[in-house]
Amino acid sequence: MHRLEPPTAHHLFGTDEAGRDNFSRVIYGARITIPVAFGVIVVASAVGVGVGAVSGYAGGRMDEVLMRVVDVVLAFPSIVLAMAITAALGPGLPHAMLAIVLVGWAEYSRLMRGQILVSKANDYVVAARALGAPAWRVLLRHVLPNAFPPVVVKGTLDIGGAIILIAALSFIGLGAVPPAPEWGAMIAAGQSKFEYWWVATFPGLAILSVVLGFNFLGDGLQDLLNPRLRDD
Repeated sequence: MHRLEPPTAHHLFGTDEAGRDNFSRVIYGARITIPVAFGVIVVASAVGVGVGAVSGYAGGRMDEVLMRVVDVVLAFPSIVLAMAITAALGPGLPHAMLAIVLVGWAEYSRLMRGQILVSKANDYVVAARALGAPAWRVLLRHVLPNAFPPVVVKGTLDIGGAIILIAALSFIGLGAVPPAPEWGAMIAAGQSKFEYWWVATFPGLAILSVVLGFNFLGDGLQDLLNPRLRDD
């Protein structure tokens, strides 16, 4: 067994304590971390958009109740609340995903509510309501399409944050369970092996690279979808 071998031509990222090739594990780990982060953001944004749209368009008592719930969720640091939820449900990647959704939807709700309040004051929305268009039709056809671009940008940027949060939960034993090649779990496996630096370094570099990539993509989408920035 080639245990804890440094990077070579045969093992570009070295091997771990079980003799497994780190390069293969890092590449395969992307198949776990990136789809999980993408799915978490899709679900969280869908829930948040739905709550924010109803809150902003309905207004009144419903708006107050929903926003107070959002305030309660946003009052806690995301990582602390996600850790508490995952610890209560038990370790495991599905529970970590659920915890991140429960933590992340509130920000989308707040963002969508603000966009709805701006959009529903536009003349074409007022005209559609004056002509007797049903509320659901006005919301789906005239309000939501113009409120979505900021949500798309935020979702793209938040994929990087979700990757970090998933890795953090796995690092402390609340996310993916070994021997799953999840990047955070791989870093945790190498935290006590400082002399074998490659065990934890390359999964960390993978997290850094992917998070930076999604951040750059989010910035590019913001420039593309924001007419003011595009004109400048």
